[in-house]
Amino acid sequence: MRSSVRRFVRGFALGGMLLSVPAAHAAEGGLSFYIEGQSVPLGGIVPPPGLYFDSTAYFYNGRIGGNRQTQLGGNVIADAKVNLWADFVTALWVTPVEIGGGSLAVAFVMPFGEPAVRAGVLLNGPLVNQAFGRPVGASVGDATLNPGDPIVSASLGWHAGNWHWKLAGVLSIPGGGYEPGQLSNIALNRYIGDVSAAATYLDPAVGIELSAAAGFTFNGRNPATQYVTGTEFHVDVSASKYLSKEVSVGIIASHYQQITGDSGPGARLGQFKGRVTAVGGTIGVTGAFGKVPVTTRLKVLREVEVENRFQGTIGFLEVSFPLWVPPPKAAPEPTPLVTKS
Repeated sequence: MRSSVRRFVRGFALGGMLLSVPAAHAAEGGLSFYIEGQSVPLGGIVPPPGLYFDSTAYFYNGRIGGNRQTQLGGNVIADAKVNLWADFVTALWVTPVEIGGGSLAVAFVMPFGEPAVRAGVLLNGPLVNQAFGRPVGASVGDATLNPGDPIVSASLGWHAGNWHWKLAGVLSIPGGGYEPGQLSNIALNRYIGDVSAAATYLDPAVGIELSAAAGFTFNGRNPATQYVTGTEFHVDVSASKYLSKEVSVGIIASHYQQITGDSGPGARLGQFKGRVTAVGGTIGVTGAFGKVPVTTRLKVLREVEVENRFQGTIGFLEVSFPLWVPPPKAAPEPTPLVTKS
């Protein structure tokens, strides 16, 4: 049974395992480092040892309307819209090392993208002060393609029969193309850590997958804006059905809540605690490109029950495949029996 589960994982689960560390704007801008729904399905699985590649295109269209305010790049804005696309290129190495019986994996993620932001009202901040030298009402837009902050992660994964579970730690390092005072930034410009735990029940015989993942995000100070986003909690759950060995469909639910308020001299709107629930669905397709299994997964979620955040629609398009996996070990040759004559 264990070998059949591992073959199933290698062939069909890659798209759900690599998307564990993407980032968008922080809660400073009405969005967060953690993206709802990113860790499921298959959130508790670490694949067999080898080197894997993932490219995840992320799309977000959202709005803070009703003259509600938020901050971006140190600017206080109201009635804002964002249309964001980004790509997260991930290299995952599942090492042969085991710690406490769990497989050790490390990953590197390099994001880049273009948030197109339009504010109906620009109230205060670097942009308006540069132009007028004082706070003033104005409409402004910004769209800049730039690299995000590099992200590193490490995880330990265990499995027993159909059960899989994982512990993970993620670090976002301020080293991207952050433009101080601008509205359009994919980089976060501060250290961010995230710790999480996930579990998955995967039964290849009946084609059922159930996953849950939860964690906390800890934010450092943005030195350009002197803004410190509070600690955040996030949880994702999913249930999927494999219609065949090649196709699966499922549902996803996610909840995010800021458990401590924002702070620092740059937090002009006070604690500004955010909260959001998102629901949606997913479809995954696996095919062979030559002898290489390639998994493509589409996920779409709609944000509901939103407080102090943008509200909109999230989309992911993931393409994942192994770059290298070690060849199976050859079975030992039988030892000939030696008998006395």
